[in-house]
Amino acid sequence: MPDLVIIHTNDMHNRLDAGGAQLLRREREKADALLLDAGDAAWAGNVYYRPGGEPILKTMSGAGYDAMTVGNREFHFTCNGFASKLSRASFTILCANVRATRGDPVPCVPSVIIERAGLRIGVFGLTVPMVTPGSRAAAFSAYVFDPPLEAARLVVEHLRPRCDVLVALTHVGLTRDRLLAEAAPELDVIAGGHSHDTLERPEYAGGVPIVQAGSHARAFGVVELTRRRGGWDVAGRIEPLPRTFI
Repeated sequence: MPDLVIIHTNDMHNRLDAGGAQLLRREREKADALLLDAGDAAWAGNVYYRPGGEPILKTMSGAGYDAMTVGNREFHFTCNGFASKLSRASFTILCANVRATRGDPVPCVPSVIIERAGLRIGVFGLTVPMVTPGSRAAAFSAYVFDPPLEAARLVVEHLRPRCDVLVALTHVGLTRDRLLAEAAPELDVIAGGHSHDTLERPEYAGGVPIVQAGSHARAFGVVELTRRRGGWDVAGRIEPLPRTFI
């Protein structure tokens, strides 16, 4: 039996329906698992936003998600827009490399420590830079993004001594995830998104397993961690998600 199970999704683009949410909740409860999403759950773009928030985040709340990282679809360059996009989530929203430019509130946190199965699991989020400090868009954006790898190094140094398992929940794409794994071998798992890759088994870089579960709520990933001397044995697989629409 594994010591910890992590269930992960990414890039669902508002395709998670009630049937899929019910299945995820059952799987989470059956395994006492951590349920995580690596961003772009929402359908909306970066200019328009729904004042009432994104419906899928309410569906995900009902499924029992523990945390999600901000995807480019969840970001908005205004304070009201960013907060509104995330407003229906009852779970933790993560991003360690976004910051406000004018003192506005940031509607997400860099990291969280979750206790599950007798373990302390540190999870932090990274997002593909949408507005960089030196770009023209920075002049009117309430937020800018720092380089993901630089932000990761800082949060890893902070979290690693405080947790049993350290997870990077990223929306930066598989190529950047490989660079992250090489730069931060202290990580136990990278659960990624943005590039819509389906990794049937974990891919390793720098000794760190990377997982990703495709896109559009067609599937979810399951990661099983079993304690071994000096670390964890990691097994992963992809499972289908039922859907009533595409």
